[in-house]
Amino acid sequence: MTTVSRQLPLQWPHAASFAREDFLAAPENVEALRLIESWPKWPSPTLLLIGPKGSGKSHLGAIWAAQAQARETRGDALRGADLVSLASGPALLIDDVDRVGSAEAELFHLLNLLKEHAVGALMTASSPPDAWGLRTADLLSRLRLAPIARLGAPEPDLLRAVLFKLFSDRQLVVEPPVVNYLAMRLERSLDAARAIVEALDREALARGKAVTRALAAELLRDDIDTP
Repeated sequence: MTTVSRQLPLQWPHAASFAREDFLAAPENVEALRLIESWPKWPSPTLLLIGPKGSGKSHLGAIWAAQAQARETRGDALRGADLVSLASGPALLIDDVDRVGSAEAELFHLLNLLKEHAVGALMTASSPPDAWGLRTADLLSRLRLAPIARLGAPEPDLLRAVLFKLFSDRQLVVEPPVVNYLAMRLERSLDAARAIVEALDREALARGKAVTRALAAELLRDDIDTP
């Protein structure tokens, strides 16, 4: 029986970058990117950015927030929030607004304040407002008026480009067949790409070996087999 030699890897921090230059344009996101970058020339002061988990909503939201000098909050943080301060401008990003939960009254009041003070807002969500289970009819009506920018789940070509960039950011040289293998088997999610690159980096360092297709297959199998 062969024993894999391991060493203790140093835990260097590696936070994801949400800078504009790190956002990779692709057919599934280019229209949303163009709309975000056209601020403040939007069809409406309020825009909904909708896409599945791992499609790049948070990254696009961060790009817009930096461009618009926006304050930032989350849908699940509106209960008890200082709504007047949030609506004081110059713009507001509400990430995961579909997680508003029991704070529907606060969201409705916030949207009214934003309109009153002519403050632009970008709201991100995983689905359109009709799927959120909202009980406040006036709130749902208001949200339905917001134009929608849509993001699609990453296709293999985008996943390949993202994987190459993530490996490069960590100064890891990985052969194209390894990246192709990952892109065809990963969940269609940028979060999944970040997670596997981090895991492969950590495991390769622990074993003192390069990132290979065999290592990728092993980690993917472990992930699948984990209850």
